[in-house]
Amino acid sequence: MTGVVVATVIMVVVAASAALATAAAAGRGARAAAEDERGNTPAGRREATYDGRALILDGARRMLFSGDMHYPRSTPEMWPDLIAKAKKGGLDVIQTYVFWNAQEPVQGQFNFEGRYDLVKFIREIHAQGLYVSLRIGPFVESEWKYGGLPFWLRGIPNITFRSDNEPFKRHMQKFVTKIVNLMKDERLFYPQGGPIIISQIENEYKLVEAAFHSKGPPYVHWAAAMAVNLQTGVPWMMCKQDDAPDPIINTCNGLICGETFPGPNSPNKPALWTENWTSRYPLYGQDQRYRSAADLAFAVALFIARKKGSLVNYYMYHGGTNFGRVASSYVTTSYYDGAPLDEYGLIWQPTWAHLRELHAAVKQSAETLLWGAYSNHSFGQQQEGHVFATDSGCVAFLVNFDKHKVSTIQFGEEVFQLAPKSISILSQCRELIFETGKINAQHGLRTAQVVQPLNHADRWKIFKEPIPAVPSKISHVGNQLCEHLSTTKDETDYLWYLATYNYRRNGNDDLVLNVESHAHILHAFINNDHVGSVHGSHDKPGNIVLNAAISLREGQNSISLLCVMVGSPGSGAYMERRTFGVRKVSIKRRQQRPHSINIELWKHQVGLYGETNKIYTSEGSSHAEWTAVDKSVHLPLIWYKTTFDTPWGNDPVTLNLTSMGKGEVWINGQSIGRYWVSFKTPSGKPSQSMYHIPRNFLKTGENLLVLMEEIGGDPLQITVNKMSVTRIYGTVSEFSTPSLLSSENHPAVHLRCQKGKHITDIEFASYGNPIQDCRDSGRSCQGSCHAEMSEFVVKNVKFSHPNATFASTRYSIAKMLQQSTNS
Repeated sequence: MTGVVVATVIMVVVAASAALATAAAAGRGARAAAEDERGNTPAGRREATYDGRALILDGARRMLFSGDMHYPRSTPEMWPDLIAKAKKGGLDVIQTYVFWNAQEPVQGQFNFEGRYDLVKFIREIHAQGLYVSLRIGPFVESEWKYGGLPFWLRGIPNITFRSDNEPFKRHMQKFVTKIVNLMKDERLFYPQGGPIIISQIENEYKLVEAAFHSKGPPYVHWAAAMAVNLQTGVPWMMCKQDDAPDPIINTCNGLICGETFPGPNSPNKPALWTENWTSRYPLYGQDQRYRSAADLAFAVALFIARKKGSLVNYYMYHGGTNFGRVASSYVTTSYYDGAPLDEYGLIWQPTWAHLRELHAAVKQSAETLLWGAYSNHSFGQQQEGHVFATDSGCVAFLVNFDKHKVSTIQFGEEVFQLAPKSISILSQCRELIFETGKINAQHGLRTAQVVQPLNHADRWKIFKEPIPAVPSKISHVGNQLCEHLSTTKDETDYLWYLATYNYRRNGNDDLVLNVESHAHILHAFINNDHVGSVHGSHDKPGNIVLNAAISLREGQNSISLLCVMVGSPGSGAYMERRTFGVRKVSIKRRQQRPHSINIELWKHQVGLYGETNKIYTSEGSSHAEWTAVDKSVHLPLIWYKTTFDTPWGNDPVTLNLTSMGKGEVWINGQSIGRYWVSFKTPSGKPSQSMYHIPRNFLKTGENLLVLMEEIGGDPLQITVNKMSVTRIYGTVSEFSTPSLLSSENHPAVHLRCQKGKHITDIEFASYGNPIQDCRDSGRSCQGSCHAEMSEFVVKNVKFSHPNATFASTRYSIAKMLQQSTNS
């Protein structure tokens, strides 16, 4: 791998400022009173409770950092490494939803195998010494199909989801009880010796509560009482529910809870942040919206300082992959790829390391933050200070909201310069230990290396999905247009609407087919010929309308409409009433009124032939009539099949599907998700072009790759890739804060490769004032004050110790750089 070092490594140790004795003294009385309230848990007894400052474990208040990881969005083989990296990143807690429709896909039939093995996931977290926050819901949203609710609930008579409705409450209570009892049986709650320290009931209900009118508030109280009565021995919480009934803790979700959270609804409840969004979830047709490490750290520090926050959870810490059809409407297969651990489980720098430093800075003063007396200070319109003080400790947060200017403030006896939009954390209210707006952590560039192009036409085979006209074996017949989800039971994205149309020619008719559909995509065929397609977008829900010029033959003509869903709805009120599918169909001749064919004898076919016969599996594939590719590239409704070899090594594997249109892809019979690269973003790029293949989906030797292409694409340009961080760089100056995680007491560049890699080349090194962003080209980083010997010195140190990692020689490099420029 290539290592890029761009470092201003002037080693000047800045002396600490004087103590702020007055702030320390302010909390002495409060600390003494608090100490009297502390009690020691009897020997052998484990207890999880809370008070107005924090969650309390075995009598001790805890400052906790947490991260969401969802067990179905990765694989059991990935879990240990993901959890280990989260722990190394400074997390104490792993948070996850429980996905009802994954655990009980058929009423009364439960699935806890493979990626859905919730118990195994929690045990792995426990084995690595972390706690668990279990969000049972059972409505979770989470950009997951149907918000996690099983589709079979729609068939329950007189049901209204998430309201004071007896059928729903009965089934919800049954499932929540099932999960709680499972956790109890496995002894996973904290008082039993397990890792679960808190649970969640419902999810962001306040967003829809008003829509249920008088049926909303009683449901909240019922859900709270039902959960508490299950006697888990750990606290329960409700997020975004400001009026959560006692003893349920109300928590915050959002980007800036330090500014938007009204606070706990009782002085006896702590301030908890259950979802600090590390980016925004990606949608087809939208560009990725990443969140900077500095912005994340600022939000966390502000929540702790302003709201006395004692638990912050990152949503997501590892997003993972929406395998198969689990994503909700228009949501991409890749989920929160810009989280501290990316979709593949690689460390996303500098976010991971910058937050790790923040966690260390906060934990260093945890005792003071949890027990100290609080005071706040104003230094200007956009500058403020927050101080926590006890008899023996003091910690200050100096805040600069100004996004553009450095702010100079007097605090105690010292003057501090606050970077734009940054918070400075002062240990003992005098020693600067962390600045949210200054990134000293290394940066990395992730690239996908092509390891196998699939450009040999003779290795590809195709199967043309048959376009039904009016087949004899049809499950749904009637003079109506059936609702999509009720007909498919959400077991497939596809529903065919089929009819015949008797046409009598009247001169040179100009004919137009008009179809109105409440769906995500619609494809229209006349006599098996494709005549047009139309699709919607996440931002413009509702009807999509197809107007296509068509030609008809005299007599009977077949009309075949393929209605496609790209995920079922994932949120909102009255989800059980949401309807989809074709609404109106008409044919218009010249200036005449459109002729509606809604009343004709419509028939329906659920799913595609290839789906029903599972031709994406080895066995199913052997029964299909595959032919050579020929000229079938870029045609709609084509199944493609080939094989590829498993890439060597341990790097994550991806498929580059940039050349394709829209569809789904399977590896050895397992779906790695939907793809839709033809739906370009405003920047003109696909929302997602790389598709993750977990290593455990692969076999030794050849692997079966099958794609269902809806629109048309070129499979010969697909490549198999390995994903890794290939270039890294870091910067440091005499004004940088030394890392709390290092034994050194001066600023230094710390560069480390991902596991299994080592630095092979130094592209650029500078002692001076290099330009900060060097991701594209190291040479362009050279500033106006550049030491020519810098690169030579770094390379000399690195390659004179070939068995040493760059991180292990960082002090020598920094020292020699300083000597070279001074000489």
